Formats: sequence, structure tokens, C-alpha cells
Amino acid sequence: MSIRVAIPDDAAALAAIYAPVVSTTFVSFEVDPPGTEEMVRRIASTLPTLPWLVSVDEHGSVDGYAYASRHRERAAYQWSVDTTVYVRADKRRQGVGQALYRELLRILRELGYCNAFAGIALPNDASVALHESAGFTPVGVFRRVGYKLGDWRDVGWWQIELANDSPPKQPRPFNAD
Repeated sequence: MSIRVAIPDDAAALAAIYAPVVSTTFVSFEVDPPGTEEMVRRIASTLPTLPWLVSVDEHGSVDGYAYASRHRERAAYQWSVDTTVYVRADKRRQGVGQALYRELLRILRELGYCNAFAGIALPNDASVALHESAGFTPVGVFRRVGYKLGDWRDVGWWQIELANDSPPKQPRPFNAD
């Protein structure tokens, strides 16, 4: 397995990984799976400022992805990001998610981010275990915050401190090259 920056040619594989999560589970609160063109747009809008990574297996197939996004819009939040990891169903529990998180968090530290957050639709023992193995700790639960697949869903929030700079330096944009 190797990890690299996502490119537009990865979009179809990313959409294929994500579609069943959207369509058949409450793990994602999206209700319509994004297609290839939308995934191209998401990659292109993320990479100028934050990392979007893919894991590629020994055959060159994308088996997972991870990216960061802004935590909130107001200026005082600029040192915090939200993170996301998805792994192809047949590659789960094989270290793909952990490897993606190790690299994503390393890059975020280098860029000057101080906190990373992850929202997990509950219950989701596998995602909780992944995040906690990466160093995230639980910080709270939004109760009945989303309605999907016929029921109200809670979202737990996990956090990892990446740096404790005071005052913090301005985060740098991600350079995909």
C-alpha cells in the first residue's frame, strides 16, 4: 500500500467507495451519492488549501481516502480542521484507515494546524476504534442531529490536538506538488 495526493483520475474510485456508505448506511448524512464529476470538484476545491490523500494497493487500485476540511468559517477557528476517512469495504480492518490517518495528521501538523475533529454517526464501533487508535479522544455527542434511514441519529465528536502553539502561527496552505 502507498499513500499519495488525490488526483482527478481517482474520482471514480472515490465515488465507488463512498456510494454504498451514502446509499445503505447512516454513516454519512448525505442522501444522494455524489458521482465522479462531483468528486472531481471536491478534490479540486480541497487541494489548494488542505490535503486529500488516497491509499493505493499493490495493483494500483484506490482502497481508501482521507481529507481535511475547514472546521468553521470564523477566523478564530482557522487552526482547526475536520477530518474524514473512508475505506473500500473489502479493505477494512487491514490498516488502510490507520495509514491514511497517520499521513493526514502528519501533514496537518506540518501545515500548522492545532486541532483536528471527526464527527462519527453513532453507533459505529469500527470508526470509533479507528479514530481512537489514531489518537482522537471523545469530546461530546450531538443528540438526534440527523434523520436518515427512518430514524434520528446521534453524532459523536472526537478531537486530537496536533499542536499547542500560543500564539499559533498562521496555517500554511497545502502544496499538492
